[in-house]
Amino acid sequence: MTTDHLLAADTRMGTVTLLVSDLDAMTRWYRDAVLLDVISAAGSTVALGRGATPLVVLEHAPDLTHASQRSAGLFHTAILFPTRASLAASVYSIATATPGAFTGSADHLVSEAFYFDDPEGNGVELYFDRARSDWNWTDGQIQMATLPLDPNAYLRANLGEGASAGADIARAGIPADDAPAAVTTVGHVHLRVGDVATAREFYVDRLGFEATAQFGDQALFVSAGGYHHHMAMNTWNSRGAAPRTRALGLGVVNIVVPDTDGLGALEERLTRFGHEVGHDGQTLSFDDPWRNLIRVTSAT
Repeated sequence: MTTDHLLAADTRMGTVTLLVSDLDAMTRWYRDAVLLDVISAAGSTVALGRGATPLVVLEHAPDLTHASQRSAGLFHTAILFPTRASLAASVYSIATATPGAFTGSADHLVSEAFYFDDPEGNGVELYFDRARSDWNWTDGQIQMATLPLDPNAYLRANLGEGASAGADIARAGIPADDAPAAVTTVGHVHLRVGDVATAREFYVDRLGFEATAQFGDQALFVSAGGYHHHMAMNTWNSRGAAPRTRALGLGVVNIVVPDTDGLGALEERLTRFGHEVGHDGQTLSFDDPWRNLIRVTSAT
């Protein structure tokens, strides 16, 4: 099988845009609880991230309403931290500021993850990757699991000198020796979809990710360059979901390819498959089969 349809190995995820009802409350949560920095605020849009790197863009859309949790859309935005200490600091901050936001934690073998809901019900995962040398593959599938991870023990082991020091660590994002990432990024985006077969046809056969794991007709994990997953799609609550109508929640998923050659090849491929693609010279825009808006830009 040829690989000329694959996205480049150094493809990565960009910002996630959320359409929100209460811009002030959502900004406070991502700033004061998650400990992201406000990078820009103009009119009805606020971008938050670390340093100069935006991770989440909040776009005020007060006329929209929430869709059903059984509809297609966002399952969670996953923010990847460079150190266990920086992850622990944000987890502690959210647990202190909004303890009801916590929805679970897990050791996934490849990563250590904590799950929350933001004030408008959007799923958020905060996680740390184990070194790639510790990941295991069997027959082309990454070995992942959902094992218990005690959040209190994790905080005791990794928070260091308390909340105030932890906040400084979280914002600094200084990598430790065991840190595979140098900065805080959007590590992956997980979507709710109507069926896995259609998701695989679009995201693997057409968009150009590689499938890294599939759990029957329930969930699919895909990536570029051998990462455990840059995107995932599941039907756990959304089996049979129809294409979305405009609603609060997910606005845009951004993907970054390394160069304009990759952007051009992707446009040609999607057009050949009959997808409607917008191209403004810098960004490709298109919908997935459930009308989740995807934008792809080049890093150079």
